[in-house]
Amino acid sequence: MFLATPWWVNLLLFVPAGTYMFYRSRGLSLDKKALAAGFAFGMAFGFVEAAVVVYLRAASGISPGSPGISAAIAIPAGALPSTSQVLASMPESLVRIEEVREAATIVMLASVALLGARTAVGWLALFLWTFATWDIAYYAGLWFTIRWPSSLLEFDVLFLIPEPWISQVWFPLAVSALTLFAVMAGRKPSRS
Repeated sequence: MFLATPWWVNLLLFVPAGTYMFYRSRGLSLDKKALAAGFAFGMAFGFVEAAVVVYLRAASGISPGSPGISAAIAIPAGALPSTSQVLASMPESLVRIEEVREAATIVMLASVALLGARTAVGWLALFLWTFATWDIAYYAGLWFTIRWPSSLLEFDVLFLIPEPWISQVWFPLAVSALTLFAVMAGRKPSRS
């Protein structure tokens, strides 16, 4: 059984190692100011995204403990819900809003990286750095506001584009934490 579905989402496990090897051999030249700005943006935007999800859940009656997605996708322990289960449990209007919100999130994270990096290689590293920070802050924001997830073993829909990506919460958190480490470890030693 794969860790996530669809199967190709599991390839994200290679992102931290690939990032480390790529930048370690080339020497990543990103200054502390760019990393700090990407980190600050990722933390703030992650919380904003968490708040949006809390508001959407509340507005649609699918907050934790209420009937809705949680009740509709009664997921047995250790089983991944199917794409059809996920899509059938969400109102179509919310699916469309979520898809546009997800696309806008990627554009915003990419734009911040473009503003903070001088090269394409630096842009990719800063994008990964900011994305990973945002992802961790998103789950932290959900936990601090609504105490979800109650366990890192709970399932979540990570993205809907091009189809629902589903995994346990520990999976994106592990990939993001390892990506942060890989970017830091791939930086050139500073000459001071």
